[in-house]
Amino acid sequence: MTSETTTLPSSEQIRRAPKVLLHDHLDGGLRPATVVDLARETGYSGLPETDAEKLGIWFREAADSGSLERYLETFAHTCAVMQTRDALARVAAECAEDLAADGVVYAEVRYAPEQHLEQGLTLEEVVEAVNEGFREGERRARENGHRIRVGALLTAMRHAARALEIAELANRYRDSGVVGFDIAGAEAGYPPTRHLDAFEYLKRENNHFTIHAGEAFGLPSIWQALQWCGADRLGHGVRIIDDIEVADDGTVKLGRLASYVRDKRIPLEMCPTSNLQTGAAPSYAEHPIGLLRRLQFRLTVNTDNRLMSGTNMSREFEHLVKTFRYTLDDMQWFTVNAMKSAFIPFDERLAMINDVIKPGYAELRAEWLFRTTG
Repeated sequence: MTSETTTLPSSEQIRRAPKVLLHDHLDGGLRPATVVDLARETGYSGLPETDAEKLGIWFREAADSGSLERYLETFAHTCAVMQTRDALARVAAECAEDLAADGVVYAEVRYAPEQHLEQGLTLEEVVEAVNEGFREGERRARENGHRIRVGALLTAMRHAARALEIAELANRYRDSGVVGFDIAGAEAGYPPTRHLDAFEYLKRENNHFTIHAGEAFGLPSIWQALQWCGADRLGHGVRIIDDIEVADDGTVKLGRLASYVRDKRIPLEMCPTSNLQTGAAPSYAEHPIGLLRRLQFRLTVNTDNRLMSGTNMSREFEHLVKTFRYTLDDMQWFTVNAMKSAFIPFDERLAMINDVIKPGYAELRAEWLFRTTG
């Protein structure tokens, strides 16, 4: 192997690299200009700014509070303009377009149908509008020379009492664009065990679900999500670091929960920039992803909320490349992990890995062979 293959990837190579995204919120990824347009069309007057550029800055600054609760408050504005079929379809289509332009080839995008009923839509109409938008976005992406496949995750809010209803909705649409279920919202005071009936139902139906756990709350949240609820993946899961001891000489000891997570290859949906904003990590250099990568946990890299974090998948990888000196080999490792952990059938995951992801990275690694020499 030549030393050229271990050179740090450029920003342009990172953008072109095939990427897989498992943790992205639809209502956290709107284009600022779209928020302004939809507010005007729907008569929503609560925006703090009506200039798109200034509004984008406001979202990022408001989210930089170090508090998950304050961070979540910013979603009042995006949800307010996502209350009609046309608005939902537009946001979903633009989401797929934006991800594809950033090199994402497969994405699972989550949203809470119960938050889009204020103007009379039914839960079913919400799901159908979003699915319609994703298919339109995939079509537009193809026209622009990009390929992407988007699946929806239906989210129930952990402070509400509609989890079973949303789980049943996810199951009804599982062959029509919905690939799984999630719960989200403030962790403290709202343990996942409040929604055991939903998780038991999904397990009986052989359906997939992920749970936000171990972001703002610690190990008990992760333990309950896994051992009581049976989560297939953990949304964030950064606090698993609390069950890992690093001695002064660098030796590492895993607690029983951390060992279980690693041994069982439970995927962790890491969202570095978002974690800095909510106080789950103090800096990129101190983010648990560095140690967890060395310990070979099943890690994936994600955006969480592209609008609030001013980010996309390429920027997330740029931060990791700069901080941890990750190469294209590392990027491929994260990407294959994510594709292995997706909620689509095994043969389709394998085809994405072998026919799309690995060839894409091989092509990028081989580019040095064709550089012009002076």
